[in-house]
Amino acid sequence: MKAVIDTNVLLVANGQHDDVSLNCMIECVRRLQAMQKSGITVIDDGFRILGEYQNKTYPNQPKGVGDVFLKWLLQNQSNAARVELVALTETANNCFLEFPDPSLEPNFDVPDRKFAAVANAHPHKPPVWQAADCKWLDWWPSLQEKGVKVDFLCPDDACSFYCNKFPNNPLPALPV
Repeated sequence: MKAVIDTNVLLVANGQHDDVSLNCMIECVRRLQAMQKSGITVIDDGFRILGEYQNKTYPNQPKGVGDVFLKWLLQNQSNAARVELVALTETANNCFLEFPDPSLEPNFDVPDRKFAAVANAHPHKPPVWQAADCKWLDWWPSLQEKGVKVDFLCPDDACSFYCNKFPNNPLPALPV
């Protein structure tokens, strides 16, 4: 198991996203614990992903599964058997040469670009784990065309949030 993990997976596992279902929280907890046990987490070598994790969780006083995961990741970041580092080339602030689809990048949330760029820059193009950020429902088809897969851990929650956030838009299909 190898993946790039969006910050919202850690936040949901911590119980820091009040609107998600219990099933979503359980799935995020399950995935992070499985990753700690036997997976490989893929991050950038410029501390962008770890920095965002640290700004939104509490690894020094771990209370939630996301906090514990981050503490483990920080302790294992130089262990190539558990963490793989990918170099990113920043062409402008939060714009990356490795972003899979340059035409999509301007429409992509600025803080989320690094996750897609890391997945694309990695030789095996690991999936991006996404919990409940519904905007990825619009982005995944273009990413998948470029070889980057999005693994929606909480598809029902993502779809529900999408319908509430964009009531006049048709619900995009989920990846199969």
